[in-house]
Amino acid sequence: MRRNKAAPAERFPPQKPKKPTAKVVFDAPQPEPEAPRTFRLGAVPGATPGKWIDAWKRRMPRVPLELVPIEAATQRAALDEVDAALVRLPLTDESLHIIPLYDEVPVVVAAADSHLMAATELTPADLEGEVVIGLTDDVLGPLGLPGTVAAAFAPLRTDEAVATAASGVGIVIVPMSLARLHHRKDADHRVLAGGPTSTVALVWPRERTTPDVETFVGIVRGRTANSSR
Repeated sequence: MRRNKAAPAERFPPQKPKKPTAKVVFDAPQPEPEAPRTFRLGAVPGATPGKWIDAWKRRMPRVPLELVPIEAATQRAALDEVDAALVRLPLTDESLHIIPLYDEVPVVVAAADSHLMAATELTPADLEGEVVIGLTDDVLGPLGLPGTVAAAFAPLRTDEAVATAASGVGIVIVPMSLARLHHRKDADHRVLAGGPTSTVALVWPRERTTPDVETFVGIVRGRTANSSR
């Protein structure tokens, strides 16, 4: 039986078009690496940013965080030298972003063997007749404690005032974190119910709202790395 010859088109099928290959450009500009930088966080005495610093280290391992101690009395001026700061309110300035974080209760610091330490909590009435030591670095403002007596000597720094109170000469009223910061074996403290509180806030200049500042704000507010701002 005679076989039919295949048509030329069938014997030589057309080749499939080749897929285009990506053109390699050897002189394409490379992205510039980030410039080395440090995030400087100011903090007044008693502020406790430890958990936020730990979170920063995990989230921003290539950007070191430097903790810069600042004084409450000069905290506004110190903002010019840091990226952001933990300060004590009040601080009124329209050029600043201010985020209140938490309130600290006031405590009475006295000698460990003072009769005041027999109570678990004190009221203003319990302090009648007590000598209140003034502070050069006071952060609570007017205490409004009728019946108390101002110390006859000049105001002292908090650490000096606590040492003086520990000797039995008067009492000191400060936020709890400062009592803990200047803790001594010969002094103790009790919460002053109804006393003035101290608000700690995160603050930074509005004109210097950088991506790093926004990252730290997110950490303070509890946002995760994948959260939207």
